Amino acid sequence: MDSGRRIVTFTTDFGTADGYVGAMKGVVARLAPDAALVDVAHDVAAQDVVGGALGLAAAAPFFPAGTVHVAVVDPGVGGARAEVVVSGAGGQVFVGPDNGLLSLAAATPRRTFRIAAARFRAATVSPTFHGRDVFAVAAGRIAAGAAVEDAGPELAALAELPLPPPGDAAGEVIHVDRFGNLVTNIVIDLGPPPASSAARVATPAGTVEAPLCRTYGDVAPGALVAYVGSANLVEIAVRDGSAAERLGAGRGAAVRLVPKAPAP
Repeated sequence: MDSGRRIVTFTTDFGTADGYVGAMKGVVARLAPDAALVDVAHDVAAQDVVGGALGLAAAAPFFPAGTVHVAVVDPGVGGARAEVVVSGAGGQVFVGPDNGLLSLAAATPRRTFRIAAARFRAATVSPTFHGRDVFAVAAGRIAAGAAVEDAGPELAALAELPLPPPGDAAGEVIHVDRFGNLVTNIVIDLGPPPASSAARVATPAGTVEAPLCRTYGDVAPGALVAYVGSANLVEIAVRDGSAAERLGAGRGAAVRLVPKAPAP
């Protein structure tokens, strides 16, 4: 890839069956024909702003400075939330609704601008498809060389997700991934896990414990396991299965790290 070529990524809950993603890519390609267009994810659960934010945050740090990330998980489309461009630390740019979706990926310090300038929006904007008529247009303009400051007035802050703050011993499930793994907000730096620890999870049937291990292969098929995921967050899984289905637990379930029960 040419060193001066801009990358534009796309993260949505649109799926790929209806042409919505293709329409967005077409707008960007028309405005910035030299841009490289990269899909991050389009199978975010419908209207799942938290899931989209976590997915974007997992991928964005690995793109080079200058990348423009378009994210659209927007249950409030056409409503009061702003449409924004965010210039994050490290030189990456984020475009999407101001509903918390961008807040995990756009590293601080950051600056947020409302997309108000006419050239950053389509001449006619559909009230239900801002992905095509606002966010793709803004991303295409920026990928073609426009300054983020030209999008419109600067806002005082970017909307944050209503997530519980990260903890180091107690927390809760904040996301269930497509494998049924329970992702918590308990933070542990990557490294060998404490061999004497377990994760205690509250379920509708009572509490259960999963040993804190290094990876899935440290337990037998079908067994519960807790581990530190790639985002340094404690996760609970069933090897070769779904922890969400096994435990009947989901977002909001309480989780606590405890001493592992001694073997009988």
